[in-house]
Amino acid sequence: MLNKIIRGLISIIGLILGFALSSALMSNTVITQFLKMQAGGVKIMLAYVIITLLGGVIFYFISPFIIKAVEKLTQFIEGAMQKMPINDILLGGSGLIIGLIIANLFANPLYNIPYNIGTIIALIFNIVLGSIGANIAIKRKEEIYNFFSFFKKIGGKQKGAKGEHRVQPKVLDTSVIIDGRIFDICQTDFVEGPLIIPGFILEELRHIADSSDALKRNRGRRGLDVLNKIQKELDIPVEIVEKDFKDIEEVDSKLLKLAQTLGGKVVTNDYNLNKVAEFQGVDVLNINELANAVKPVVLPGEEMIVQVIKDGKENGQGVAYLDDGTMIVVDGGRKFIGETIEVVVTSVLQTAAGRMIFAKPKNQVERAV
Repeated sequence: MLNKIIRGLISIIGLILGFALSSALMSNTVITQFLKMQAGGVKIMLAYVIITLLGGVIFYFISPFIIKAVEKLTQFIEGAMQKMPINDILLGGSGLIIGLIIANLFANPLYNIPYNIGTIIALIFNIVLGSIGANIAIKRKEEIYNFFSFFKKIGGKQKGAKGEHRVQPKVLDTSVIIDGRIFDICQTDFVEGPLIIPGFILEELRHIADSSDALKRNRGRRGLDVLNKIQKELDIPVEIVEKDFKDIEEVDSKLLKLAQTLGGKVVTNDYNLNKVAEFQGVDVLNINELANAVKPVVLPGEEMIVQVIKDGKENGQGVAYLDDGTMIVVDGGRKFIGETIEVVVTSVLQTAAGRMIFAKPKNQVERAV
């Protein structure tokens, strides 16, 4: 229905242009004398009607091509705009306006040149200087930001004052949403917003929540519950971004591309994604690294009370856990499975997956001494 209305409007434009063309032709005495037409005669009226209708018919038949061309141009402009941060768009628009103002200052005298040559030159001036203004504004954005920051400092505003620094958006990964700790971290105000939830991440969570596998289904539903809690219970800004990258298949690659586009950081606990992001120069906040960083420091020789709950990999070993999930391998602790005992730390091993503590039962250490 909309296409039919647009085709009708384009046909009307064709009729108007056809009428304008027929007026221009019929006002030319050379043409009317050549065709032996008299002013107000039937031939002139017939020429008006034929040329006007011809313009409408031509535009009606070429209207599908015009519509497709406009749609492609719109999609191209929209795609280009989506890839640009909002700061760049605003700067580019400002540069374009300044370029057009300068162009018109130079172009005003040119309008006096006859045969519309001045108008054409002025149009070229506007296009060229407008484009130059937009490009300079975008390419020199850092210098422009520094320029305005300088005047802010002169005005007595400190760089670290509230509202003066730019907060990078935090783009959430599927793994960190399902994990759920991001909610608790945001509650403590250690993470500043806005939190960005990509549309393709929501779609992935929905697929996981609809999985036939019970474990996956529960993980997906947990992730959706966490998102609902974040939106309803946190004061931090939350934004769902529907932007997708059709030319990229992998969700992780889309996530990194979106973070680059928005100038934000990826929040994840996926070790592999962390490494790929570092390689591509995307900032990452890894929840597991944060958890390891805030764990209490344990030194060799310290004593602690633990409950041995299962066998270790090596013969005679027992395994216990701290409240934060840190694994403690107790040498000779197999015979104490199910018991709470005192142990002495012998060494601490830090790995990519976390921290491991090695210990021995205290009574064994005392006997050895």
